[in-house]
Amino acid sequence: MILAVDTSLGSGAAVVAPDGEIRSAVESENALGHAEVIGTLLERALADAGVAAGDITHVAAGMGPGPFTGLRIGIAAARVFALGRGIPVLPVVSHDAVALELLETHPDGGFAVTTDARRRENAISVYGEPDGWRLPRRVAGPELRPRDADLAADLLLASLRFPEEMSSQEEESRTGVLPNAHLLPNSVIFAATRIPIGMLGRVAAIRLGAGEAPDVDEPLYLRSPDVKMPAPRKKVSA
Repeated sequence: MILAVDTSLGSGAAVVAPDGEIRSAVESENALGHAEVIGTLLERALADAGVAAGDITHVAAGMGPGPFTGLRIGIAAARVFALGRGIPVLPVVSHDAVALELLETHPDGGFAVTTDARRRENAISVYGEPDGWRLPRRVAGPELRPRDADLAADLLLASLRFPEEMSSQEEESRTGVLPNAHLLPNSVIFAATRIPIGMLGRVAAIRLGAGEAPDVDEPLYLRSPDVKMPAPRKKVSA
């Protein structure tokens, strides 16, 4: 069994079987208070699935993108649980969970997932056609983009042809477009307000079954923490 944990956008925990069946999924959409709810969510996820901690063989950790303070709580919870059980952690880009859910309505892929990054920015990931395991294939991102950027125009321009097929003039006009974003002209831009935690566990289960290595191993913080180390005190001569 896989225990999935994510606090990149709200908080969530789920138990997913090796075949991808979602046994339980509990979420809190509150963007704050991750530390206060994550323990309760883990307990509920295990109880709702009817499994004990000893039945968990892997822990899927949502790696963001997300704010520094909130994201690290879920990652820490996942790592501590895994350490206590002596089992591996499976890192998953949180946007991939949203993309897997979107594949149910857009099976051919060709869409972008955005989440609010605050400070007038969005975090965006771009997805092309799904792979052979029907997993979303991320072709660009996650990265930050100005909230007022014309993403639709950028993605349409990026979909016209592959970068290596562009002339130098076309390449110059592509300035500011997400690198390697190759989408269809009717691409969908989906603004996510939650991370479907069950789908995050399913992404981990499918990749584990396919023998695929995780494509991320470090937290995808939206930006560095605002806290700065104080400068050394100036020496005062007598």
